[in-house]
Amino acid sequence: MPAQLSQLVFVYGSLKQGYALHALLQGQLHLGNALTEPWYRLFDLGSYPGLVEWPEGLAIRGEVYQVDLECLARLDAAEGVAERLYVRRKISLQAEFERREVQAWFWLNAVQGMQDCGVAWP
Repeated sequence: MPAQLSQLVFVYGSLKQGYALHALLQGQLHLGNALTEPWYRLFDLGSYPGLVEWPEGLAIRGEVYQVDLECLARLDAAEGVAERLYVRRKISLQAEFERREVQAWFWLNAVQGMQDCGVAWP
């Protein structure tokens, strides 16, 4: 997959291996597990989590994939980007991914009253 025709994405919820939306990543390259810088929190939104930037953040566990642009469009649709549920933007990861451009989906709505997931969902 040529670099200009692909994007690295960090997934932390229902797109992870073994979860409901993982099939959307079929045929894409799994690059490994990753840990974010401690600037984020995960909140349980029911059948999926929401990632937000947070002043007292944690290092969130997830997986990194190299995806083609067609897959990226499918993922944006599944995450409700057009409906303004999530926005995809750069995320800061530790270790082997720290100097690479990796994006993740951030929750755009309120998290008051939602359960904090700690470092991983579920």
